[in-house]
Amino acid sequence: MAAAPLFQALRLSYNDGTTDGFWGEKTSTLNFCEEDYVVSYYCAEVCNTFTNLLFMWLGLKGIHNCISQDHPRIFLIAYMGYIIVGLGSTAFHTSLKYPMQLIDELSMIYTTCLMVFATFSYSRSGRFSAFLGCGLTLLAGFITVYYHVTKDPVFHQSCYAALTATVVFRSLYVMETQLRPVLVKRNSTKASSVLRTMWIMVATGLLLADSFELVNHA
Repeated sequence: MAAAPLFQALRLSYNDGTTDGFWGEKTSTLNFCEEDYVVSYYCAEVCNTFTNLLFMWLGLKGIHNCISQDHPRIFLIAYMGYIIVGLGSTAFHTSLKYPMQLIDELSMIYTTCLMVFATFSYSRSGRFSAFLGCGLTLLAGFITVYYHVTKDPVFHQSCYAALTATVVFRSLYVMETQLRPVLVKRNSTKASSVLRTMWIMVATGLLLADSFELVNHA
């Protein structure tokens, strides 16, 4: 058992989560399945915190692609929203404070509204884009006020799910009616591979969203 001293040195003491960590009393209205302050005194939910690195990486990758390929500015702003979501979620899961929870959850709503605007306004008239932008701004404002007053997580989850479904189905429509014909003309074999990958990504995203809803209702 020569490795026993090494394992002993690397072992972390177990915290049962009954005491508050570095950030003090937990004030959030939601608490996920991960035990609080077990791994670190400075981070309430380590796994939920560090998985947000994926959001920030995705945002940075999207920003790079938007700049290098000269995509419309709205897509650049939407990817910036991904980074804000990642940072907000990191702050929430680190501290379990209610203000950080609002930053996390409302940034999800705002970023998805940006994605709705981007998917519906592309190649449309300025008047349509203006009406759509005003409507989404009013919608985001209503969700913000109502959720802050009621603190009802089901309301937030339902709004987020509806907005996300809108983006997904609109993207599927664009993919089939606009993207597929162009790709098939260029290279039918590669087109099938690209579209198959996109369908897998959509299915995976819906599965993860469903799992997220089940965890929140557990």
